[in-house]
Amino acid sequence: MYFLAIESSCDETAAAVFDDEPKILANVVASQAKLHERFGGVVPEVAARAHLQRLLPVIDDALKQSGITLRDIEAIAVMNTPGLVGSLLVGVSAAKMLAVALDVPLVAVNHIEAHIYACRLAAGCEVFPAIGLVVSGGHTCLFDCRSALDFRLLGATIDDAAGEAFDKVASILGLGFPGGPLIEKAARTGDPKRFAFPRAFLRDHRFDFSFSGLKTAVLYAHRDLAKAEGGTVSEQTKADLAASFQQAVIDVLVGKCRQALEQTGLENLCVGGGVAANQPFRQALQRMTEEHGWRLFIPPMSLCTDNAAMAAMAVEKWRTGQLAPLDLDAYPTYMPSAAPVPA
Repeated sequence: MYFLAIESSCDETAAAVFDDEPKILANVVASQAKLHERFGGVVPEVAARAHLQRLLPVIDDALKQSGITLRDIEAIAVMNTPGLVGSLLVGVSAAKMLAVALDVPLVAVNHIEAHIYACRLAAGCEVFPAIGLVVSGGHTCLFDCRSALDFRLLGATIDDAAGEAFDKVASILGLGFPGGPLIEKAARTGDPKRFAFPRAFLRDHRFDFSFSGLKTAVLYAHRDLAKAEGGTVSEQTKADLAASFQQAVIDVLVGKCRQALEQTGLENLCVGGGVAANQPFRQALQRMTEEHGWRLFIPPMSLCTDNAAMAAMAVEKWRTGQLAPLDLDAYPTYMPSAAPVPA
């Protein structure tokens, strides 16, 4: 059985084809990074219009790469929450049209939960139950994952997501957009101990995150250093700021994962989202889990950033009869599929 999946939750236009193992046959992503670069962040209206232009060519590319035709497709999967509502609507509308035209079932997939399922997809083995962390440009969420379809929200960011903080700090330092890889590159020659930036909630017995104060601390430090250095900040100082900021984010993310694993008694950790592509972060997670004898699952880079292949969790939903109606809507805010777990 062949599935066609669509992803358009933010600024990546993506389509994938997979079977019911699930095995990925094609995974195509059209990035909009160049479109949003001059704005220093994603502009919702620009993103939605770009999806309209790119979605059909991306779907066509995915079908060609898979060797599958539309006549072979037996189900349509689509990410319908959370994300930018205009962007989501482009993908949802296309998915519903295809489901009607092909007379096949429609399966709705939660974008955040799919990032964690990407760990199962990449591992090729069972990874649940597990603690799941999604850390991206729009979301920083921690879950108690009882199964592939049972996610209990432990905590989330109360302001900026970690990836959003990376973008904003990169803008402050004049590095460009998107900020994640540029901060990581600058930090390689920096001193992560030069600046003692805040690590919000690190010692608290709660699973929420906050990166707004950290971002502001970098802004003030950069402003004061620019004054002290004659109006401009040296490249070494930028590298030190980037390294100190990055280390603060890593310390918080790794610390909260450790707390969640210790409190729940679970032994598997699944990490997804664009920030999971950060190498120092991956290395810190590896050290922490090895130290405690826990198992770490992180997808390859291609499945960390937004893509449609991770919608293969639709296979799990299809098997259990969880199909979507043809009046399926797009929801910009994440709604937990189960009751929150008390901290």
